[in-house]
Amino acid sequence: MLKQSLHYKLLQKLSPQQIQLMKLIQLPTQAFEERLKQEIEENPALDTGKEELDAIDDDLSNEYDNLENEKNEAEDINIDEYLSDDEIPNYKTQANNYSADDEEKNMPYASGTSFHQSLKNQLNTYHFNDEELAIAEFLVGSIDDSGYIRRNIIDLVDDLAFTANVFTTEEKVVSILKKVIHTLDPIGVGARNLKECLIIQLKRKESTKIRTLAIQILETAFDHFVKKHYKKLQEKFTLSEEELKEVNTEISNLNPKPGSSYAGNNKIAEQIVPDFSIKLIDGELDLVLNARNAPELRVSKEYSNMLKGYQETNVKSKSQKDAVFFIKQKLDAAKWFIDAIRQRQQTLLITMDTIMQYQYDYFLTGDERKLKPMILKDIANKINMDISTVSRVANSKYVSTPYGTKLIKDFFSESMKNDKGEDVSTKEIKKILETVILEESKKKPLTDQKLAEILKEKGYPIARRTVAKYREQLDIPVARLRKEI
Repeated sequence: MLKQSLHYKLLQKLSPQQIQLMKLIQLPTQAFEERLKQEIEENPALDTGKEELDAIDDDLSNEYDNLENEKNEAEDINIDEYLSDDEIPNYKTQANNYSADDEEKNMPYASGTSFHQSLKNQLNTYHFNDEELAIAEFLVGSIDDSGYIRRNIIDLVDDLAFTANVFTTEEKVVSILKKVIHTLDPIGVGARNLKECLIIQLKRKESTKIRTLAIQILETAFDHFVKKHYKKLQEKFTLSEEELKEVNTEISNLNPKPGSSYAGNNKIAEQIVPDFSIKLIDGELDLVLNARNAPELRVSKEYSNMLKGYQETNVKSKSQKDAVFFIKQKLDAAKWFIDAIRQRQQTLLITMDTIMQYQYDYFLTGDERKLKPMILKDIANKINMDISTVSRVANSKYVSTPYGTKLIKDFFSESMKNDKGEDVSTKEIKKILETVILEESKKKPLTDQKLAEILKEKGYPIARRTVAKYREQLDIPVARLRKEI
């Protein structure tokens, strides 16, 4: 027997306007412009130009409010569906300098043959039977963007059978790989590992004593070379220090990622347009929102006039009522969108201004050691907004400063205590760590323990494992791999 019961459940709901605002806040300048164009194309009641939101008479609003009650299609929306992207994503750290005073220029984008298409085109210079051609094209298709074939040969043989109906052997695949794929440009493409990639490049060059020696070292003592066990290499190959330096230089000049060097393979980089500009004027900081984030929009007069015409009509048919309801929907959407843009501008400015004031010393000097510890909650508390709102403002957005264009996310960092008990930014510690490593003797690099001791002397008592973590975050290898001859 079924048992019935009542349950109370408290849910948080967002209106469509709130959702629209959240999504607009998250967009960087270029994506925002695309969204703006899309809205203008889809909503004929939205025009560019100065706003005239009071063009719709109140009496006219009453005329079609009844229609809206009959045809209301708005739905409550569960907040959980829209908060999955609250976290700030990992950022690419490259940026282009930009000034609001500069004349806006369009970035020229490269076009041409793609990386894999170029490899396939090169196959046309070889003579193949049907089976060989299928294998060669399959191998080209298995090359990743770095230029490597990462999969095992046996797996490629199985896939050829299942997907291309080509039944072959490992020996046949390896033969075509070495005789054909490894001869394609860029040199080194199709290698199965770094060792093979470097050896292919050396063998394609004109033979010299040093190159022959380099090939021998890579083939028989690759691990020693990678781990920079130079003394072992000198003993094994009876090398002088000068000869080992020449071998090291020869190998260092090779390309470990041949695929990435191909211009046609590079993805078209999105031009970075700063959302804000901070200038130093008479010793004071001045924050400006990029004008491209503040478009002039207005409600279409033509659509407003259509509603006025409907009001003046004595006989109102069903088709006219349907038409006026459609117009009402478009006008409402236009007003909502314009209001959302206004709120977006205000939110962006308030949030960035608070960040600027919080990191005032940095923006005044450009010295990264003056960056204060700052987390999302610090800014959210100051502007009385949710942490997710601050996250959206910082999402993929940049600010132009006197010291270059910076990713807003980079101004956020955790804190640590120095020897005086003061809170300092982990970015400050990383900057000092980077400087110490840069100035070290490359013949005798500093170990993590020694780096920890140096930082402690400078007033930053952190553990060796913390030094190791920061070093890895800075993409700096261990001492052994920083060693030079």
